Amino acid sequence: MKTESPSDQPPPKKLPPAEPSTAWWESSEPTPDAAPPTNQSTEVRHPTAEPPNAEQEAEGPAPTEAETPIDGSETPTTPYSILTIEQAVAALAASAETPTPPDGMPAAADELEGTRQLEADSAPALSASRSRQGLAAMAARDIGRVREVNQDSVFAMLTTLPREGGEVAVGLFVVADGMGGHQGGEVASRLAVRTVVHHVLSQLVLPALDERMDEALQPMMIAAVQSANEAIWDAAQVMGTDMGTTCTAVLLVGGSLYLAHVGDSRAYLFEPGGLRQITTDHSTVGRLIQLGQLDPSEAREHPLRNQLYRTVGQQPQVMVDFVYQTVGQGSHLLLCSDGLWGLVNETLMAQALLRSPWPQDACNELIALANLAGGDDNISAVVVTLPLLER
Repeated sequence: MKTESPSDQPPPKKLPPAEPSTAWWESSEPTPDAAPPTNQSTEVRHPTAEPPNAEQEAEGPAPTEAETPIDGSETPTTPYSILTIEQAVAALAASAETPTPPDGMPAAADELEGTRQLEADSAPALSASRSRQGLAAMAARDIGRVREVNQDSVFAMLTTLPREGGEVAVGLFVVADGMGGHQGGEVASRLAVRTVVHHVLSQLVLPALDERMDEALQPMMIAAVQSANEAIWDAAQVMGTDMGTTCTAVLLVGGSLYLAHVGDSRAYLFEPGGLRQITTDHSTVGRLIQLGQLDPSEAREHPLRNQLYRTVGQQPQVMVDFVYQTVGQGSHLLLCSDGLWGLVNETLMAQALLRSPWPQDACNELIALANLAGGDDNISAVVVTLPLLER
């Protein structure tokens, strides 16, 4: 049941949105001009009850709890009645018409960041916007229907790290597709994931927690994959094998993606126009496509599709591709091995991403589609859903 607010209650007003924070690391890629939208909050004020005078006391009993407004002596965590909550929700909806800040509150955006003390007659701020999709991630792999050993390795991690004025969402996602006899590919892909994750945690996450982060993100991601190359090369010399792996690693920081890539495992960004590949295949077919000598639609059937000219761990040194990409209007990030993209076309992959808001369900469906198409290779997928505000 909705009730009208007391007539003497001043209309609540909405705080102006805070300005986007400056780049966390000045040495990293510049922050794009169009930063992703951030959640905004609106403060809801409740009327302060006036003490009853003698005439009011003589007229009748005191109002019931549901009719009693919150007085200024209550703390913000005191439970409110259903009536009061409904009044707060109604006031929040009305506040969108009033862009000026409440009386006595600072208007400058930089003064509104971080934690501040609520006034005595204020309730906790209610979120003025809701997300229809949140940040979530899932990594999954499958042996397929032909291979006896799964030589793929995957990794997905989401966390938040402190920065001046607040926290920033950070994610690390890796897909590695190993190659080499006697289970060498399995060892190589596992070493690649372990080394990349260890490098990023030690160079980014732990220093950030100690507030001493000064590493630039582009060289850090390139160095992570080069460290994996060195570790695999050294292990291969000991084992007497030519094992190697692909490696596609993506670091998500706020609304930006930092990609380090070697091989033909792919990274896609799902945008309103569809799936867009943001990595380049280091294969003979990929090179022919780059040179305009082969149509991308012919890549899946080409006899040289699996012939790679650049891998991790099969040479003492490796050149690592780096890509900086803003999230923009993207709704999903997809990393996958050729066991998925080689059997399932981009239209079907996009439909699988749209069918469920949960990354785990999307991963399961993508793997099932590849197995239905033959499953002649190991199948790996990392799906990340990106935050979308209601519009």
